[in-house]
Amino acid sequence: MGSDCLFCRIVAGEIPATVVRETETTLAFRDIDPKAPVHVLVIPKEHYADVATLAQGDPALAADVLATSAAVAEDEGLLGDGFRLMFNTGAYGGQEVFHVHAHLLGGAPLGPMLARNLA
Repeated sequence: MGSDCLFCRIVAGEIPATVVRETETTLAFRDIDPKAPVHVLVIPKEHYADVATLAQGDPALAADVLATSAAVAEDEGLLGDGFRLMFNTGAYGGQEVFHVHAHLLGGAPLGPMLARNLA
């Protein structure tokens, strides 16, 4: 991806991030605007726009993102009480950065999945 992708620039080391785990294929770092006591973003180092594109294009890399997420959850002490793993995809899903990323949230009760009933 070009230099306009924020997360590609983090992977390249051009923008600093508080990295909590790095593998050959993934990077996990703290969100700069956390929504929970633990809020870590887990990304593939290779650029994919969203989780659907990643899952279709490289299922093994999608599995790496999940494995890294599980390892971070364990490192952060979240396995006992639980955590939430979210992928926002597209405009309706609230995606703001178009490089696939999992939000790993935990450390406190997170409440309902949606703030309001959409039905």
